[in-house]
Amino acid sequence: QVQLVESGGGLVQPGGSLRLSCAASGSISGISDMGWYRQAPGKQRELVATITSGGTTNYADSVKGRFTISRDNAKNTVYLQMNSLKPEDTAVYYCNAHLRPRGSIWYSDYWGQGTQVTVSS
Repeated sequence: QVQLVESGGGLVQPGGSLRLSCAASGSISGISDMGWYRQAPGKQRELVATITSGGTTNYADSVKGRFTISRDNAKNTVYLQMNSLKPEDTAVYYCNAHLRPRGSIWYSDYWGQGTQVTVSS
């Protein structure tokens, strides 16, 4: 059974920092792209950042210069370092991974359960 588990969310003041982690576990033969998405109340889920297996990154314009995505392939884990947080960053953050379960020839998208990030004074 494959699953993604996020951690690191919480309440932080504007200008503060948080680091989110997402670990993929279970029987996995390979992971290609990983990423972070977020969804605020009443809004569509949006891309925050992605990172390829080789380390190429992509960011939403709204977080460029403030957020950094990284990964540890040995641990099947992706991170999101969030600095200079703003109230508009408040959302549920979801981890995504395009991975191949062991025994399968197909890659599929998997999602974490989400972790709440609240930026407020």
